[in-house]
Amino acid sequence: MPKVLSIVGARPQFIKAAAVSRVLRATEGFTEVLVHTGQHYDDRMSEIFFRELGIPAADRNLGIGSGAHGQQTGRMLEALEAVMQAERPDWVLVYGDTNSTLAGALAAAKLRIRVAHVEAGLRSFNRAMPEETNRVVADHVADLLFAPTDAAMRNLAQEGLAALAVRTGDVMYDAMLHYAALAGQSSRILASLGVAPRQYVLATVHRAENTDDPARLNAIFDGLARFSEHLPVVLPLHPRTRKMLGDTRAMRPGLHIVDPVGYPDMVELERHARLIATDSGGVQKEAYFHKVPCVTLRTETEWVELVEAGWNRLAPPTSAQAIGEALSSALEGPTRAWTGLYGDGRAARAIVAELASR
Repeated sequence: MPKVLSIVGARPQFIKAAAVSRVLRATEGFTEVLVHTGQHYDDRMSEIFFRELGIPAADRNLGIGSGAHGQQTGRMLEALEAVMQAERPDWVLVYGDTNSTLAGALAAAKLRIRVAHVEAGLRSFNRAMPEETNRVVADHVADLLFAPTDAAMRNLAQEGLAALAVRTGDVMYDAMLHYAALAGQSSRILASLGVAPRQYVLATVHRAENTDDPARLNAIFDGLARFSEHLPVVLPLHPRTRKMLGDTRAMRPGLHIVDPVGYPDMVELERHARLIATDSGGVQKEAYFHKVPCVTLRTETEWVELVEAGWNRLAPPTSAQAIGEALSSALEGPTRAWTGLYGDGRAARAIVAELASR
């Protein structure tokens, strides 16, 4: 009976794992051991997602917590190695591009346990991003690469990994299709914030390249504050961003600063927004899933097909004026018709079928 050890640690991974675990646990012959590294440990960023997404409680919670990249990854490596030696899985399944991804892939590779990487082949081509290092290393030590898009497949082929790659579509699209109806029934977030559908901008800011650079961070928030004179801006504030920004600096007229929200509330905010501004890779895709134009507050994106399709535009946070101009231009709408870039909502089934065949 094949045993799969799935490793998660951060909000986007909980969403992806929810889609795959649901299929994995319903497939005869498979056993799953779910390991939470504890990379996201705040209830608003962690446990709430397990409850709301119906993810089974983690079989192991390592409680690693925050720390510098090397310290955090090292602690994860040590703890995950012990778990893998005890569980002896047939496959280790890692997701995305976090330190949990890197540690899981390295620990398994060193123990000669087969590694499968969900969301393989993404590239921003910016090695200053920790996420880029994590995803590249994970791909190159993995035994099986589940690519969400044609662009990801091309990237893997260019790096000599075509023989290990399978295009499955995107598991986040699976999750959105599954949870959107539930969110519409349970969420009251718009009413609680006093905003109307298509009459606000949704913004998220959390990447270290923005939060750890005062000039970029101030440009983003000043630009959002100025734009809020035209449309209200709803901003669920990541704990790291709040820490770097400071509560008093965050309180700017027109910005609806709220604590991080659960997945159903986030789905509601995304699908009813007039526009989304974000530095999150996952939120860029979710905007597209809901057919909402997006502005990415970065100089590059790993989801290049969204820019090519006209549904996303890059806005390097060089000044408040640059941010405002990008948002204003995006209000004009996408330049091309919506097409299904991320598969048919059956990516999780394709992943489990591929694991079963091997």
